[in-house]
Amino acid sequence: MESRFRKVKLTQSAVDKAEPEAARYVLADTAIPGFWLRVEPSGAKTFRLRYRVGGGRGATVREPRIGDAKALRCEKARAIAADWHAEVVMGGDPSGERMAKRDAPTMANLFERFLAEHADKTKKLSSAANDRRLIEKKLAPALGRRKVAEVTRAEIFKLHNGMSETPYEANRALALLSKALNLAEVWGLRPDGSNPVSHVRKFAETKRRRFLSPAELARLGEALRAAERDGCLTLPPQKGVREKAERAPVSPAAIAAVRLLVLTGARKSEVLGLRWAWVDAATGRANLPDSKTGEKVVILPPAALKVLADLPRDDGNPFVIRGAKPGAHLVNLKDPWLAIREAAGLGDVRVHDLRHSFASVGAAGGASLPIIGALLGHAQPSTTQRYAHLHDDPLQAAAATIGGRIAAAMGDAPARGEVVLCRAEKGLDARSRS
Repeated sequence: MESRFRKVKLTQSAVDKAEPEAARYVLADTAIPGFWLRVEPSGAKTFRLRYRVGGGRGATVREPRIGDAKALRCEKARAIAADWHAEVVMGGDPSGERMAKRDAPTMANLFERFLAEHADKTKKLSSAANDRRLIEKKLAPALGRRKVAEVTRAEIFKLHNGMSETPYEANRALALLSKALNLAEVWGLRPDGSNPVSHVRKFAETKRRRFLSPAELARLGEALRAAERDGCLTLPPQKGVREKAERAPVSPAAIAAVRLLVLTGARKSEVLGLRWAWVDAATGRANLPDSKTGEKVVILPPAALKVLADLPRDDGNPFVIRGAKPGAHLVNLKDPWLAIREAAGLGDVRVHDLRHSFASVGAAGGASLPIIGALLGHAQPSTTQRYAHLHDDPLQAAAATIGGRIAAAMGDAPARGEVVLCRAEKGLDARSRS
């Protein structure tokens, strides 16, 4: 309790007349219990409300500041004090609620906990790194300062819609936000069922289906052989890129990596991180202890085994695709691939499209979708379904052959493109009927 305590009817006039003294003193309102004006020796005057949390002499005493008398007139301060006093009478704690709100975790705090307790513990390193990138580049700048409990659907929609030019990244960011805010409910930072990401629709995604044709595969082979022969590729002048022809170096390791990618359908991370200890040439397998989908076997066809057999080994480096640093694997495949694809006339082809091309050749050759999925290491059959239309090609060819033979047997003229019975087959067919 203040040592200098005076009871008055707090009005604007009383506030204006309150002069500073050598020691602090308090003018306590006679109408609203605990409504005070505190006057400092410096002349500063502040409105406050003093109350006990829950009542009783042993209860916690709070004295929250309502406002400065220079900026807040007494009538307004009285109205605020009356509201707070009503909350106290009903068992509330207005000051405690304000402190809790002030100290409530922000989205930046949630993102830190999400990465530490979820992404880093349950996801692959590459996936966790991508989550961290999305948070640092997109989510934290937009939402980091917001309180977790106060983030609204409108804010989520605005953020997602603002990334419309990169729909894939926008949808990944939305999924990350949804998971983080679901965990916020688990951790008691938001009420159950309050995730504001719900009902925010993702952008439509057109799955990219870029496969190399036989002619494109031939050009890729020519470019790789040229790089093997010369150690570099000649890139012609290109408007807006280079004024004259340039020689782009391509290392044997990068060439081998590209060959293994297209010959096995493995992921880039699986090829670059491949260790000699995992390669079993006798069985034609690479036994990966971990991959994007867990433990995986990469089947090594004879052409891939030849690539491996031609690669030099380094006792101090466990990796198949050696990098420039001792004991490390190749990290940068982007630059050599840009040179290779330009030399091969494959300007729109990504490294990952080599994996698609492996699958497309298999599907067009009659391999079943489960077999293709097993070769690629797909965890879900639905992932392999994108190659279903290619798998129909050999079926269509077979149907055309059968249909042509049936039409010929029935004496009908074959439709254009149908396969008809040759003379020997007709004779054989006639003998089978006799």
